[in-house]
Amino acid sequence: MAVDPNIKIIVADDSGTMRMMFKQILNKAGFENLVMAVNGADGLEKVKEEKPDLVVSDWNMPIMDGLEFLQELRKIDEFKDLPFIMATAQADKGQQITIMKAGANGHVPKPFDEEQIKKGIEKAFSGETEADKPVKKQRSIMGGKVELNVAHIQITDHLALGALKHRIDKGDIEPEHFDLTTSLKGGWNPIQEGLENGEIDCAFVLAPIAMDLFAYDSPIKLVLFAHKNGSTFIRSRHYDHRFDSLQSFYKYKVVDIPHKMSVHHMLAHKFLKELGLKPGVPGKKAINVRFEVVPPIKMPGIMKENEDVAGFMVAEPVATKAIVGEIGSLEFYSAGRWDNHPCCVVAMQDDFIQKHPEAAQEFVSLLMDTGEYIEDDKIRAADIAVNFLDPEGKLGLNPEVLKNVFSQPQAIRWDGLYPIAEDLDKIQQYMHDAMGIGKIIDLDKFIESSFADQAY
Repeated sequence: MAVDPNIKIIVADDSGTMRMMFKQILNKAGFENLVMAVNGADGLEKVKEEKPDLVVSDWNMPIMDGLEFLQELRKIDEFKDLPFIMATAQADKGQQITIMKAGANGHVPKPFDEEQIKKGIEKAFSGETEADKPVKKQRSIMGGKVELNVAHIQITDHLALGALKHRIDKGDIEPEHFDLTTSLKGGWNPIQEGLENGEIDCAFVLAPIAMDLFAYDSPIKLVLFAHKNGSTFIRSRHYDHRFDSLQSFYKYKVVDIPHKMSVHHMLAHKFLKELGLKPGVPGKKAINVRFEVVPPIKMPGIMKENEDVAGFMVAEPVATKAIVGEIGSLEFYSAGRWDNHPCCVVAMQDDFIQKHPEAAQEFVSLLMDTGEYIEDDKIRAADIAVNFLDPEGKLGLNPEVLKNVFSQPQAIRWDGLYPIAEDLDKIQQYMHDAMGIGKIIDLDKFIESSFADQAY
């Protein structure tokens, strides 16, 4: 449903950078009547004073967090039905469930864009609930081939999908059992929603997101790793080795990550812990390095303008472009801390696997073969990547930048994509035990390795 763009919205977030981003994104979505609050307590007072039409709040804030803010509002008769959206880095399913049980009207995980926040606002005012999920579309079958809709985002991690599409479009290979449709998404949240509600058949997605969905009964299986390695930690140009130790430089600063449920978060957390720091999200727990979730493409600009941001961890080609632009310098390649680590995986709907096993097998086999195809000719791969990841030229990619990315030591790899349970267990154990994130799942039930077994 359409929402009046003139509604008054109170936005609560303790981070000045995030309040600025909220304002920019909400303005792009058409909402300009905004009142800013610096935490839940401030938000509660402003609600009483301003009588808004909607509240959009972060969760992790000092003094009074977003959940406490919501709970206090629901105790007041005047505001017990006030639409409330939690827009937060708390993107795991357990936290989403907690938010909705407390009386929220919606949850928009960071990072989000104007379309996602607008959709969240429309949903909050429509009264639509989490149970009101779209009916799964019927897959078309023509000439004995089933349509296979695979989602991805604009990062080099997902090049195996782009190269496979390139090979099919050129006529170099012709699948017997499926017609490939690729679906470019604006971020991780639409991919997560699409997997959860069955709108997409398959996706290239962050491994911890896929594991978290499975933990809360989403009927998906991991059929393959999407790549190995490929992320980079960039340190701000404001570091001066003559005066700063790494510990003193990062202490009381911000480090940006692309998603809470990510290997980027895990590796950055581990690095900072080893420096003797206490990284985390703000709230009740004492921390001295703050993680903020922001869209990857915005990370270099935010760090350039804000000296409080000491670094960010991100997939390519964002990191290399930041180094070339002298916005920051290399702290470490992810492979330097964990060689051949997984990051994104290929997650497929279980009902697609059950109904179309031949198509699933062929897709996995062709992806594995395409990984080798990429590794055989990185110059060709760079050209394919530009066309697939930046078809409209909005990211400013060019083959020379990508050739540089692909030739780095400890660079991203697309060979050897067999799903290794021990690697995924290392991720879930550290995130659960050291970071307090997610649930431990039975990886034998989550991983469908039979297709990779047959391909090998």
